Amino acid sequence: MYSLIAERRWTTLLLAAVMSLSFLSLGSPSYAQEGGETATVSETDVLVEEVAEEDLGVGYALDNAVLMFCAVLVFLMQAGFAMVEAGFNSSKNAVNILFKNSMDICVGVVLFFAFGFGIMYPGAYGVDVEEKPYFAFGGFGLDGYEATIDRTFSPEVDWLFQAMFAATAATIVSGAVAGRMKVGAYLIYSAILTGLIYPISGMWKWGGGFLAQEGFQDFAGSAVVHGLGGFAGLAGAIVLGPRLGRYVNGKSIPMLGHSVPIAALGVFILWFGWFGFNPGSQLAFHGLTDSGEQNIDVVMHCAMTTTLAAGAGGLVATLLSWGLFGKPDLSMGLNGILGGLVGITACCDCMSNLQAVAIIGPVAGALVVAGVLMLDKLHIDDPVGAFPVHGLCGVWGCLAIGILENDYLTNGDTSLWIQLKATVIICGWSFVTMFVLFSIMKAVGILRVSEAEEQQGLDISEHGMSAYTN
Repeated sequence: MYSLIAERRWTTLLLAAVMSLSFLSLGSPSYAQEGGETATVSETDVLVEEVAEEDLGVGYALDNAVLMFCAVLVFLMQAGFAMVEAGFNSSKNAVNILFKNSMDICVGVVLFFAFGFGIMYPGAYGVDVEEKPYFAFGGFGLDGYEATIDRTFSPEVDWLFQAMFAATAATIVSGAVAGRMKVGAYLIYSAILTGLIYPISGMWKWGGGFLAQEGFQDFAGSAVVHGLGGFAGLAGAIVLGPRLGRYVNGKSIPMLGHSVPIAALGVFILWFGWFGFNPGSQLAFHGLTDSGEQNIDVVMHCAMTTTLAAGAGGLVATLLSWGLFGKPDLSMGLNGILGGLVGITACCDCMSNLQAVAIIGPVAGALVVAGVLMLDKLHIDDPVGAFPVHGLCGVWGCLAIGILENDYLTNGDTSLWIQLKATVIICGWSFVTMFVLFSIMKAVGILRVSEAEEQQGLDISEHGMSAYTN
């Protein structure tokens, strides 16, 4: 049967799968004596070589297929962000929010293809990152991408997965500046963050730069993606100032969103997409890691810890809001779920299930509530809680690796000082650069819409259309 399949394995995928099962049986001593005849040494060597080649093919196909699926899940998170931000804001700004989320992905993929990927991963183009640990440009697009023998996925799927992360970092800010920022100014911000700011700091960690060389650990981007986006959102909210009527005579006036069901749907879409964001960041589902461990265990563990932290974060935020306000606040609970997801993102690979459900998620949920109340006291208007969810919980996720017991800490691969230093550098880089950018746009008069336009709603004033018709 082996010979027949070997000769015709190219004809159908089904036959290839059957042949792979046959190859597995080659590992047992009994197969070498099938039919009572013992294979010669040379024949066995040939069979082993063919098995190795076929295994590589299956591994390549598996890694490409699953990483492609994970990239699509992360892409779906754009819909989640759009729903959350639209639901938590006024109906007169719904089109504007959907427009910004749409443009984030459009601008993001184009600029990340043009030079963002080349900046973030110069080593993939043959650049010696140890000699250039702060900034390097590998090349335009994927020209010059050097696929190595130990990489079991294509350059295209590698780019696709990473491009979705770049767009995610940008779209976090959309909710923090909702209801008062001009479309042109937002497009400028989105282009600079996805094309330059995110790739540069991303290179410091994921591209093999100086933070990676110092031992900083951030598995899927609590700081690299979420912290960066959260602190960029904080900068935008501060420079823009609050929405009209949000704070009157020093008093906080709640401005409720127009559709809690849409916001809730967005949270569940984001939670669903996070199963691509965190487990997919292993970037391998077949073969061995450098240490010889099976990658598949890491992938499944990330899915488990991600689920537990999200649930615990939502539960704690709900209970805290219930105790503080007398009734369970759904918006707090929803943001608590997101906070738990952000918090576990950095450490989903190294924290135990118990740590995820008992510490990472609960602390993140508490930070969300505390962060929302803190911004309100400071009169910083963040309509969707982008900074508490992505900024504060992103910081927590990275610091937890330096505090709680895990292999990175136990083995001396990192320390609390390294985690703190790197997190401050990434978040500070984002806040300072974006604060300067927003301040420049404010100074030249292109940042915020007029009071009349804001009162009318950005859907009409900026886009000439309405999300809802009579």
